[in-house]
Amino acid sequence: MEDSAKEICLTVMDGKLDKLSMKIDELKERQEDMAEDISKVREAVYHPDEGLYARIRELEGWKDTSSKVMWMLISSMIGVISYIATKIIE
Repeated sequence: MEDSAKEICLTVMDGKLDKLSMKIDELKERQEDMAEDISKVREAVYHPDEGLYARIRELEGWKDTSSKVMWMLISSMIGVISYIATKIIE
């Protein structure tokens, strides 16, 4: 009876070890998938031509340029209004 109990116990443990081994393999596969996803995110953020940082840099450059143009337009309008006001006063 003792030998059959040991065999049953070993069979149960073997089944549990197989199940544990399958779970570990599944975890490895998921970890590989996550590593791929992380590399894709990293590429999307840091890609020198199309990444997030490149787009932000481009938007900041546009913002600086549009700010300069806006100041030139405002200065020109103030100059034109001042010229018209001096012509009306004379």
